[in-house]
Amino acid sequence: MAEHVHRVTMFKLPQTEDIETMIEQYRILEASNQKDGKPYLRSVVVGKPEADPRAQGYTLVAKTEFSSFEDMKYYDEECPGHQKLKGVAKTLAVEGILSVYFKPSITGGSPQ
Repeated sequence: MAEHVHRVTMFKLPQTEDIETMIEQYRILEASNQKDGKPYLRSVVVGKPEADPRAQGYTLVAKTEFSSFEDMKYYDEECPGHQKLKGVAKTLAVEGILSVYFKPSITGGSPQ
């Protein structure tokens, strides 16, 4: 089983334009991520949750995948694209952020 680190970050952004701004920032991050001269993010998946009470007011979800905790630390502390994304987020009407990360205990699914 791969030892990749998965990270899920959820935002409470009540303004539609702020949601779109963050989606664009993740698009830029995905296209420009670099560490040691090459892309290092294994996966970036971003979207708006469906309208459902279980969303608990979160309006944007981002899932990033890293090869290691070291890469995630680089993302948090040094990655220019992520630093820019965080800077933009600070200018928006963010009412809450929740971020968790994990190494999978189980992976599977149907390859469709």
